[in-house]
Amino acid sequence: MSQKETNFFNIDAMEQGITRTLVDGITTRIFPGDQAMLSVVRIAPNAVGAIHSHPQEQWGVMIEGSAIRIQDGEEIHVQKGDFWCSPGGVEHGVIGGPAGAVILDVFSPPRPEYTRPGNGFATE
Repeated sequence: MSQKETNFFNIDAMEQGITRTLVDGITTRIFPGDQAMLSVVRIAPNAVGAIHSHPQEQWGVMIEGSAIRIQDGEEIHVQKGDFWCSPGGVEHGVIGGPAGAVILDVFSPPRPEYTRPGNGFATE
């Protein structure tokens, strides 16, 4: 296979990646690598994600829309262009804004439980 077939993707190509439904109204497509993992999260308007934590560091970038990022008990309004870091072990979650949101998350190291399709946040 060529590099284009195995290592190049498009953020809007809904058929690419490993699909997970995190909760009703929040879905993701996951792209695992050896040292890091990308997750394209689509959040419906006002959808609420569960507060959770995992040992991996997680960076997020708001690509479209807005949301409330809940991190270590603090509610922080985020909008297009904002990005943040959630250290491993810190509880966090999200509430979609009135128009929803698209967030690009990067995990390091990759989350093993996200290397297969499924439902939920799959915290180990």
